[in-house]
Amino acid sequence: MYKDFKEALKGINAINITPFDERKNIEWDLLSKNIDFLLENDIKAIYPGGNTGEFYSLTVDEVKKVTKFVVEHVNGRAKVIAGIGYDYKTASELARYAEDIGADGVMIHQPLNPFMLENGLVEYYREISGSTTLPVVLYVRQKIITINVLKEVLQIPNVIGVKYAINDLLSFAEIVQEVNEDIVWICGSAEMWAPFFFMAGAEGFTSGLINVDIKRSAQMLKALKGMQFQEAMKIWKEVRPFEELRAKHDNGNNVSVVKEAMKQIGLSNGIVRAPIASLTDEEVNELRNTLVNWGLITEILT
Repeated sequence: MYKDFKEALKGINAINITPFDERKNIEWDLLSKNIDFLLENDIKAIYPGGNTGEFYSLTVDEVKKVTKFVVEHVNGRAKVIAGIGYDYKTASELARYAEDIGADGVMIHQPLNPFMLENGLVEYYREISGSTTLPVVLYVRQKIITINVLKEVLQIPNVIGVKYAINDLLSFAEIVQEVNEDIVWICGSAEMWAPFFFMAGAEGFTSGLINVDIKRSAQMLKALKGMQFQEAMKIWKEVRPFEELRAKHDNGNNVSVVKEAMKQIGLSNGIVRAPIASLTDEEVNELRNTLVNWGLITEILT
């Protein structure tokens, strides 16, 4: 069941940006350019409304509009997995909307409620997954989403993938070994962690870098699929400065680095919404040097 959808997850899961104009409204022309860039480079799984797409900076209405725009623009050329979240009623509404407009699947964002228990999480995921017939991917970022929670939730028929973004490889390996369901495990911490997660059982990885540079992400995937881990680590060394800059300030730079890099190579304008903020001048220069080293631009600022 969901065979084609699962195959799309076993690769690069592209989290596209949500571009804004100077007034912080959605810039649809730049979103179109972003999606075209991904499609032209044969990306098979695209996630509007992901964290790199600033999901929590968008209103519910904007999430719907972005999802609809991407679904229509992709027009069947890739699988579109819509980010959904907030309270379970809103997430369920977003899931039904995604199904109605022709999305291929949904990804349930990490719950933000400060008070959570295992049985409450199971109910949360059951309610949302039960609101749609689309395949569901879980986005796991918090240790409260334990192996006990996953064992129960992954028995739901349409929950078929897990984007795992807790950088605890021992826990991840244990969960992969313990959960016997036919699940696609995705490294949710991008290229920086992909080689290590693949060793522990991941079959795909998410990427924000893919909005900037297809080449290195594709090379890493090819190396990992071929179990050429030495080659994968060479690419890892190249992308490490970019990903470490994204991880700075407790991941506060995550989106800003991607958008600034796109600005520097002419793919977007770099504008983010609060509470995300633009990079410092020093960080802009550091990023520029990385892009120069990759051959994407030519000028180094000092």
